[in-house]
Amino acid sequence: MTERTRTTRWRRMLPTTARTRIIGWVLLLVMAALGIVTLATWLLLKSSINARMDEALRVEVEEFGELSAPGVNPRTGAPFAGIDEVIHEAIAYNIARPNEKFLGYVDGVYRTQSRQEPGATEVLAKDQAFRQRVASVTEPTEGRYEHPEAGEVRYLAIPVSLDGDDSRGVIVAAYLGDAEREAADNAARMMLLVGSVTVVLAAGAAWLLAGRILHPLNDVVDTARTITDTDMSQRIPMRRGGERDEINELVATLNGMLDRIEAGVAAQRRFIDDAGHELRTPITIVRGHLEVLDPADPEDITATVALVDDELTRMNRIVTDLLVLAHSEQPTFLQPEYTDVAVLTEDAFVKLSRLAERNFVLETTANVTAVLDPQRITQALVALADNASRFTEPGGRIGIGSQLSGGWLRFWVSDSGPGVSPEDQARIFDRFARGSGGRQVGEGAGLGLSIVRAIAVAHGGDVLLDSVQGRGATFTITIPAVLEDRWPAS
Repeated sequence: MTERTRTTRWRRMLPTTARTRIIGWVLLLVMAALGIVTLATWLLLKSSINARMDEALRVEVEEFGELSAPGVNPRTGAPFAGIDEVIHEAIAYNIARPNEKFLGYVDGVYRTQSRQEPGATEVLAKDQAFRQRVASVTEPTEGRYEHPEAGEVRYLAIPVSLDGDDSRGVIVAAYLGDAEREAADNAARMMLLVGSVTVVLAAGAAWLLAGRILHPLNDVVDTARTITDTDMSQRIPMRRGGERDEINELVATLNGMLDRIEAGVAAQRRFIDDAGHELRTPITIVRGHLEVLDPADPEDITATVALVDDELTRMNRIVTDLLVLAHSEQPTFLQPEYTDVAVLTEDAFVKLSRLAERNFVLETTANVTAVLDPQRITQALVALADNASRFTEPGGRIGIGSQLSGGWLRFWVSDSGPGVSPEDQARIFDRFARGSGGRQVGEGAGLGLSIVRAIAVAHGGDVLLDSVQGRGATFTITIPAVLEDRWPAS
């Protein structure tokens, strides 16, 4: 088996879901924290116990010195008869603590020991190696001894002498270190036991909490599975009570992305539908005339070429208008900038006055500087003026103006044409819509007013129509009067 194969098999054995990985990392961190806390506590307890044992041994030295220094037996009041009596009285006088033992030696020979808790401490009296180490010391000696049964022994051997007695005695105060530290070991084991139970409980709680936290991700998956190329209306539900948490921010971001995708797909579909709807007719016309074209008839060729050129021009205009409508739903459709509205209106009037032999009138201008896209506004006014020219008799009146009113900028084009019928007013801004009354110009694709509305909507406004049939019409573009830049600089 290769190293790569082993690595692959190992990775397959690892948890693969986000929930199990979260629980795994949580357990790893909790167990690491538990181990560190337990180890630190155990070491602190051991250090404290060791310090206490060493301090207790030093206290015993002082007590033995105070007892033997006067040379008088405190129990009888008579002078000590010999070293043997000193050792017996000193050991009997001092009360040994648990896991503590006092032993007496005279001339290297064991004599006595404290009687509390004989049990495990008896091994010291019988241990020849320990006796050889402590029984013949000539000055206070502190040390550690590793007993094969009792474990670590911390001891302090004190030489004892008595005037008039040539014998040499030694009193040993010893602590069974391992036994004394058993409480710390038990505490550490208890901490590990309780911590293990806590880890198990924490794992169960974390599993439930992780499930609740990750539930919206399941909603993301479920919603994504329901979205098809024919139905993109589904959205991920928001969690209640967590308006500002990361999950709801993720859900809001994904829903916003789905909105943009749906809008983009819808725009693409409309473009395809519109292109197919409007381009089918000129293509059919061109194909039909080419199929019956007589190559031997120059007049037929000339007429057919003229017709084809006219239809191609109309198709080019349709495609251009469709592209404008498609781009109107993109963030880069507008290029806003600080614009002098009065200058913009006057410049547009100069351009529009040459569209046709009509009586163009500049009615009023708004003397204000606002943030807007001057090229798009001009494009909309041109479309409205062109529409008015086509539905107005030569010499008819076409008014153009702008005005600031109630926080809104208004640009309008009015005409003295036949007006718009009530039934046409409801649909005149739809794509490919044409009025049912008044003069009709066959070359129009019915997209001009749709483009005007798209420009107005992109600015945050709309287009209003005020018309009485037989008395003309007024188309008004209304947009918010933004007097400070709210768009990023382009």
